[in-house]
Order: sequence, then structure tokens, then C-alpha cells
Amino acid sequence: MSAKKKIIRQKFRDAVFKRDQNKCVICKQTEQLEVHHITDRTLMPNGGYVKENGISLCHSHLEIAEEHHHTNGERCEDGFKPAQLYNKIGSNYDKALEASKRLDRHS
Repeated sequence: MSAKKKIIRQKFRDAVFKRDQNKCVICKQTEQLEVHHITDRTLMPNGGYVKENGISLCHSHLEIAEEHHHTNGERCEDGFKPAQLYNKIGSNYDKALEASKRLDRHS
């Protein structure tokens, strides 16, 4: 992985954790936090590495949220659908898409 990509990923993680106050948005746990791309990064311009597309989740809740990606949306527990996750952080797909379009991966 290039140094620039590492910086982009770290800025993304830092911004999401800061906004979510270093807690899982679902259960408020502070241990084993990870950042989840609400819309899969492969479906967003520039990888969707923007806080409007990220949410802090503990490992257990990350696994539940990832099921949506792994099943192409066929299985998703209520409360973990992308629109519901966006709502929890005050964002939506359109905001995430626009922010991702503005992301300059080469800076």
C-alpha cells in the first residue's frame, strides 16, 4: 500500500472516530472499534474514504453491518441497513457520494 493511501485511510479513520466520540454508534462501547464503510468502498468514487460514508462500530456490530456487503444487500439485520446507518451519523448516500467525489486521492 502506498504512503498516500495510508494517509487517506488514517485521516478517514481519525475523522470518523472523532465525530463518533471514539464509541460504537450502536452500543457506545469503546473497545475494539473499527470504521465501517456504509456504502462499500468499491462502489464509491475514490474509495468513499470520507466521514460521511463511515461509522464507528465495535467488532460485533461491524460483523452484522458487513453482512449487507457480503450478501450484496440480500441479508441485513434491521438497524444495519445503509440508510439506517447513515441516519445514525446524520448523513445519507448523496452526501457521502458528493464528499467522496471531492476527495482528492492524489493530495
